[in-house]
Amino acid sequence: MQMTSLSKRSPGSVLNRRGFLSTLGAITAPLIIPGSVLGLNGAVAPSNRIVFGGIGMGNRAMHILPNFLAFPDLHFAAVSDARADRRRISKTAIDQHYGNSDCADLPDFRDLLARKDIDAVFIATGNRWNATASMFAAKAGKDIYCEKPISLTIREGRELVTMARQHGTIYQAGTQRRSTQSYQFARELDRQGRIGKVHTVDMQMWTGAAIPHESPKPIPDGWNYDMWLGPVQWRPFVPARVNGWAYFWDTGEGMHTDMGTHYTDQMQWVLGTDDTGPVEFEATDLVWPDPKQFMSETAISGTFKFRYANGVRGFLYQRGAFADRYIRYVGDEGWIQVDDETDIVTAEPKSILDAKTTGWVSWANAGAHIRNLLDCIRRRRPTLCNPEVAHRAQTICEATKIGRASCRERV
Repeated sequence: MQMTSLSKRSPGSVLNRRGFLSTLGAITAPLIIPGSVLGLNGAVAPSNRIVFGGIGMGNRAMHILPNFLAFPDLHFAAVSDARADRRRISKTAIDQHYGNSDCADLPDFRDLLARKDIDAVFIATGNRWNATASMFAAKAGKDIYCEKPISLTIREGRELVTMARQHGTIYQAGTQRRSTQSYQFARELDRQGRIGKVHTVDMQMWTGAAIPHESPKPIPDGWNYDMWLGPVQWRPFVPARVNGWAYFWDTGEGMHTDMGTHYTDQMQWVLGTDDTGPVEFEATDLVWPDPKQFMSETAISGTFKFRYANGVRGFLYQRGAFADRYIRYVGDEGWIQVDDETDIVTAEPKSILDAKTTGWVSWANAGAHIRNLLDCIRRRRPTLCNPEVAHRAQTICEATKIGRASCRERV
């Protein structure tokens, strides 16, 4: 059965239920209609489903894909990726979920965007492509769920905000911790004044990678390497560089932006500064990969400092192990901390923890964040992490890499 696009169909293109049932009297042979077609027995009729396509179906996309497929009012109709193996794997997963072979495999994402039946797209292309692919999608009239970081530069992010506004795009950035119970609980405690007035936000992510030098190799079969590179300059195919794209300036921005955006987004949300941001930025204690041994370009570790006009300060530490991630809000009467690995909330004084602080659905499950997007698509209202919100949070990270102190010249 051909899927009918929820938002793009014309009023006369779909036979309504009354009209459909009236035709049954003219049919002499018995006709059995599955309840799912009519939206009966708890099913969602195809005409009421939001139809999605996926652009960039790598590791992150495949981690999030089951969260999309779990919703009966959403249907995944097509996938696109520069790599044939990733298209094949994602198509197989989608077809197995629906019990058919209908998911389209499209090498060029522009062919996916040209399909009239697709209402929205899930974009997980990586930093170099996220903003460009999102702007293509907005211009094509599609709503968007895009993984973070939403752009590679401040200007690119601002242009994305403008284009989404011009086209009325409903956009959700993949900073899903706003939809996670542990972070919501910490925010509520702060809003209730349980730690007094917040004056400091401490955030920690893990130490970045240093990638050893490697010689160019032949482009693997099934790769459209030019499409993979997209808007960045051409370079020879070096597997370590391609697999470690987050640690090079033209394809990524290092861990302090890639992961740090999650925490600056939380800082903005809790402080109530979604429509503004810090007024001062500084990067200190930066450790760089040795260019004689490593080809990666972004800092391995460092401290990134922010100050708001009201005096509140933020400290984003790039250090330690992956499991040591956290965000802590410090007030003049105590503190609240969310451990990012376990979702456990701790506080001082402990007496303020008078509600459940463990056993919640983890940030790793993006279901609630996707549900927020679906509801906003139907109601045409801004999402929790709309482009303006996501852009301002990311700008905090990007601003600290501007200047000689944090953005060392390539060697």
